[in-house]
Amino acid sequence: MHDARQKTAFRRYCGLQRPNIRGSRLRILSLCCRNYRNLQDVSFFPQPGVNVIWGQNAQGKTNLLEAVWLFTGGHSFRGTKDSELVQHGSSGARLQLRFYSQEREQSAEIFLENSRRRAELNGVALRSPGRLVGHIHAVVFSPEHLSLVREGPANRRNFLDAALCQLKPSYVHLLNRYQRTLSQRNALLKDIPRHRELEDTLPIWDTKLAADGTRIVAERKSYLKLLACTATSVYSGLSHGKETLRLSYSCTADDLGAALQKGRLRDIRQGFTGEGPHRDDMEILLDNASARSCASQGQKRSIVLALKLAEASTLGKSTGETPIILLDDVLSELDSSRQDYLLNHLSKCQVFITCCEPAQTQILQSGGLFRAENGMIKPEQPNKVS
Repeated sequence: MHDARQKTAFRRYCGLQRPNIRGSRLRILSLCCRNYRNLQDVSFFPQPGVNVIWGQNAQGKTNLLEAVWLFTGGHSFRGTKDSELVQHGSSGARLQLRFYSQEREQSAEIFLENSRRRAELNGVALRSPGRLVGHIHAVVFSPEHLSLVREGPANRRNFLDAALCQLKPSYVHLLNRYQRTLSQRNALLKDIPRHRELEDTLPIWDTKLAADGTRIVAERKSYLKLLACTATSVYSGLSHGKETLRLSYSCTADDLGAALQKGRLRDIRQGFTGEGPHRDDMEILLDNASARSCASQGQKRSIVLALKLAEASTLGKSTGETPIILLDDVLSELDSSRQDYLLNHLSKCQVFITCCEPAQTQILQSGGLFRAENGMIKPEQPNKVS
């Protein structure tokens, strides 16, 4: 797969044509997959707006979205190892993406060989696939993300932190520094019962932890304020104004420094730090009731969808370019009115939606419709599926 003639043939195989494109929003022009999972030989040309890929399970729908996501520089959103992305029996896989960004057409390629991943951007080899970060922005929804509402605070903290890391590279360093200090303080708390003299060093760690923890809380609150405004609006559209979504930040301590000092004896007894941003939560209320305990499955799916679309909007405002939106199996458990809103009110950005039932595509008024079958992705006409 290193042969230059093979690369030229592969690019010719993709049938590349220069489109007539206006505007500066991010858009995928084509995706070619070879020996990627069950996508053996696929050329995919999506529409600028909403693209629906339908088909039965294990036909390649999610694989296609996963292939797009890899170009963000991240790992598979399914938690899969790179070695598992290559089609069984093949020595390697290749993905080629043509996209429009920063008012020009660009290209990227990913090579998966011998459990390793290599990447190129505009024909130039990158030192690591992570160097793709920042060139192609995307937000992904998968059924696993329903844990944002269904499960505990850690999932919601991770959601806020992951979104902030995309927006502000400096936040990554702040978060890592806080985690290191927290680990060191917790280790000290466990040692103090055996070595009481170590208790005198706690104020040093408290000061460091309080400084970074206060900044983390401020960043999360600021981001959530932006996110909540958009998420509330999106959810209102999904529910046609019948339900009200509210988001708020729940803090374990208003003054972290004072709280750490006051709680030292308790922390020593328990062996861990009981207050700080690592214990905070994002409260999700639907009509003033806890969504975790009161919302239906369809409402929970709508809430996570609203959060993800709000994340995309906030990311777009920050980068100046609307990100790609990937929605895997989002239509199930949504009633017809919510499906209609989703399929026909997202045309301002490029969206990829997967679903299993052809009936769910009937309300698509415009955009791209594709059928996934046996690892092939075939275009169809909206409202004319069989």
